[in-house]
Amino acid sequence: MNNTMKSKLNLLVAVCALLASVAQAQSDSGLPSPLTLAPAAATSSDGGGAGVDDAAAKAAELAKTLANPIGALISVPLQNNFDWGAGPDGDGFQYKLNLQPIIPITLNEDWLLISRTILPYVYQENVLGTSSQSGLADTLQSFFLSPVKPTKGGWIWGAGPALLLPTATDDLLGAEQWGAGPTAVVLKQQNGWTYGALVNHIWSFAGESDRADVSATYLQPFVSFTTKKATTFTLNTESTYDWENDQWTVPLNLMVQQLVKIGKQPVALTVGARYYADKPDDGPDWGIRFAVIFLFPKK
Repeated sequence: MNNTMKSKLNLLVAVCALLASVAQAQSDSGLPSPLTLAPAAATSSDGGGAGVDDAAAKAAELAKTLANPIGALISVPLQNNFDWGAGPDGDGFQYKLNLQPIIPITLNEDWLLISRTILPYVYQENVLGTSSQSGLADTLQSFFLSPVKPTKGGWIWGAGPALLLPTATDDLLGAEQWGAGPTAVVLKQQNGWTYGALVNHIWSFAGESDRADVSATYLQPFVSFTTKKATTFTLNTESTYDWENDQWTVPLNLMVQQLVKIGKQPVALTVGARYYADKPDDGPDWGIRFAVIFLFPKK
């Protein structure tokens, strides 16, 4: 890894630490702490056992809400992705930091509007020839209209528009196209399990005439299990089908997430690995993920 890459990663680590400090100073979530910088505690045998058990139960419920992509919970994930094996010679590397704030807005007693943003920062080398690029990539902005309460069968759903915004600061990191299309999610939660799927399709409708059109379907089936100690195990795919080039990209992700507290600030830490079951000829072979998710539950 060259010095430029190291300096950029050090800067990103410093920014993450600064965000954690600001969040800790400003947050007053009111969530009983399971343990500072530790998983939710189990019931103790002394007189304080009920309180600890109650805190653990609330922490597990918060972790379960986080497993819902459109849960009624403000969260700010900083998702770090590292991928290897891309490029024409198979020695390419890409680092992608996704800033993914999720903000639910209460419309009335029956409906929520959930804003879900993905703004990527990318550094890559030997992915496109032997060159390197860094900067912002294109933004995906989604809105889900969702009922406050699940259906009688216990299903949670949301649907709305998805927008592709050409925010890339380097021509090689974005499509240079404006795009739009539908998005939807459906899931069910029971006995600690969360399972469902998120899907969208984006068509380009404006942009640079010398760049390729965009027509892509994104499919994310997922299943996760949350324990009573607020630990969540997740298996999903984040698959994309490029209709312009008739090509699938299918990464399989296996992740574990733990809810902790930094002072009064609830934070979820995620680590995982992925294998690309299908990809373009110059796509990556495997990768890892580390995410820090700041949570802001209602008081």
